[in-house]
Amino acid sequence: MLSVSNVEVYYHRVVQALRGLSFDVPKGKVVALLGANGAGKTTALKAVSGLLPLENGDVTDGDIVFDGRSVLRQEPHNLVRRGMAHVREGRRVFADLTVHDNLVAASFALTGRKDSRADFDDIYDLFPRLKERRTQLAGYLSGGEQQMLALGRALIGKPEIILLDEPSLGLAPKLVLEIFDTISRLNEERGATILLVEQNANVAFAHAHYGYILENGRVVIEGTVDKLRDDDDVREFYLGVGGTEKRSFRDVKHYKRRKRWLS
Repeated sequence: MLSVSNVEVYYHRVVQALRGLSFDVPKGKVVALLGANGAGKTTALKAVSGLLPLENGDVTDGDIVFDGRSVLRQEPHNLVRRGMAHVREGRRVFADLTVHDNLVAASFALTGRKDSRADFDDIYDLFPRLKERRTQLAGYLSGGEQQMLALGRALIGKPEIILLDEPSLGLAPKLVLEIFDTISRLNEERGATILLVEQNANVAFAHAHYGYILENGRVVIEGTVDKLRDDDDVREFYLGVGGTEKRSFRDVKHYKRRKRWLS
C-alpha cells in the first residue's frame, strides 16, 4: 500500500530532518511511528502527503510509493483524490463553518471518482455527537469533538489510507479512548489502512499491528507491537518501565544505548 524508502528531508536546504528513513504500511494494517519530539515523525507524514514544500521542506533522496506508484513531489490535492487522507496535528477544522459544512468542504476529495457521492450519514453514524452538533460552528466544539470532525472530514473522501498525526494530543483520557476505539473499528470492520504518529506509546501499542521507533530522523527499532512491548529499551524509554521501577524518559541515562542504536 505505502512504502517509504531511504528518504532524506531538508528544511530550508540546511536542516536535515530525515536521514534515510524507510518503512512500510501494508494494506489493511495500522502502523505506528513513535519517538520523542523532533524525531521526524510529523515530517515523515508531510513527506508522504506532499505538504513539505509549504514549509520550505524538500525530499532530497529516496522514494515514496503509494498504491504502486511514486508520489514524490505530487500536489497534495492530487494525492487526496487518489485516496490519501492526512489528519494533521492540532485538528485544523474550519472554525467559521458549521460541522456539516466542514464535511461538505472535505467532499471535494471525491471529485472525478466513479463513486462521487458523499455519505454524510455514515460519518454521523460513526460520530453521533457530530450529528447532534451538525449546525454548530466548528470553532465552538470541544477538542475531542474537533478531533472527531477532523477524522470525519478525512473519511468523507473514502480514503485508501489515513495518516493520523497525534490524534490524542490535548485530549482528556476518556476522549482519547473514544477516538482510538473508532480508529480500531475503522480498521477491524472496514479494513482501513492507517499510518499513525503518536507519542503515547501505550495507546499506540494497544491499536497498532506494527511499529517503528524513530530517533534523529531514522528508524532505530521496528517490529510487531508484541516484540516492541518486550524490548527492554522500548520499555524503559517509551513505556516508562525499567525492571520493577517506573521511570520517565528523562530519568534514563540513555546516551550509551542511543549510540549503540545509531551505530
